[in-house]
Amino acid sequence: MKPILTYLLFLIPLFAFAQVKPGIEVLRDANFELLKGKRVGLITNPTGVDKNLKSTVDILFEAEGVNLVALYGPEHGVRGDIPAGEKVENQVDAKTGLKVYSLYGKTRKPTPEMLQDVDVLVYDIQDIGCRSYTFISTMGLVMNAAKEQNKEVVILDRPNPLGGEKVEGSGVSQGYFSFVSQFDIPYIYGLTCGELANYLNQEIGCKLTVVPMQGWKRHMRFEDTGLPWVPTSPQIPSTTAAILYPATGIIGEMGFLNIGVGYTLPFQVMAAPWVKSVELTEALNAKQLPGVAFRPILYKPLFGSMQGQTVQGVQIFITDYNQARLSEIQFHVIEVMHQLYPSHVLFSVETEKRNNMFDKVCGTNFIRENFSKQYKVDDILSYWRNNEQAFKEKSASFYLY
Repeated sequence: MKPILTYLLFLIPLFAFAQVKPGIEVLRDANFELLKGKRVGLITNPTGVDKNLKSTVDILFEAEGVNLVALYGPEHGVRGDIPAGEKVENQVDAKTGLKVYSLYGKTRKPTPEMLQDVDVLVYDIQDIGCRSYTFISTMGLVMNAAKEQNKEVVILDRPNPLGGEKVEGSGVSQGYFSFVSQFDIPYIYGLTCGELANYLNQEIGCKLTVVPMQGWKRHMRFEDTGLPWVPTSPQIPSTTAAILYPATGIIGEMGFLNIGVGYTLPFQVMAAPWVKSVELTEALNAKQLPGVAFRPILYKPLFGSMQGQTVQGVQIFITDYNQARLSEIQFHVIEVMHQLYPSHVLFSVETEKRNNMFDKVCGTNFIRENFSKQYKVDDILSYWRNNEQAFKEKSASFYLY
């Protein structure tokens, strides 16, 4: 074989990047047959795009034979113009002239009035594979409303940025179901939104069709798909932020540390004015957490928690994704911080409101109540991990890939 040909063949794997087709493209390839002759309502946001970044709103609005009649806005709104946590109001979409109904305000579950003019509800939103991220809660409430009003639901599937093999965290205990823990599933659940919809529909029982992706494999993370990353919310600008959201998001509810929200590394750091970064880094690296490394960092948040203050702490790096226990990283940080800075009490009567939010995100009060006794990760690990294998086995029958 000629040397130049050998060289070119060697390079092929470097450029043979996988190209995954999301559900909207598969639906389009099938000429939208699922939707023809029906009045369509669309639940989406800026992440609902094809590989060329064209919005699903515009794709369906322009599609011949598709009658798109209404839009429904989750957190951040259909066009992504609403900041995190702020209510989404009913409005009219400027580009299409369609009515936009809010699903993140006074109403989170579509009312009968919102659904009276539609036959089928289409859901196309990129989530990040973590239970506390609210888009899957919206999806479940839409499915419930559709069941009650005898409407069809079509889920346009998208990749799970965390892949389809990582499952971490306990389920949700009675009394702790909320919009950030809507379902009794692990904190990291290892399913695509379409697979999760099929799993949830065991109990909901709506008329559900999932349009699967083409080319996605369970081991894939988002960077393996060849698709463009559109920020799923203002503080998830990258796939790195999506991967580390479950590593810092729970402790972020306490306001105890700045987790990079308000800085250039959202969900990728943990810091405070009273921390000594080198000291904390050395103590954490000494724990030799599988697949995780820390480096010291000093910065000033530009807005939000600890705005304008100089904070010190650690930046998190995942060195072996398959080995890393993402959701437990924050618990190890809390343990070490308590050892180094015992005067800074994490859970107290003064933080009762934040304690309640911490419990909601964890799906239980067990983690907070038992952790705060000695601040030892070992005191909560068996509980945090107790349902993971059972869920893997139970959910496997709903795998589409």
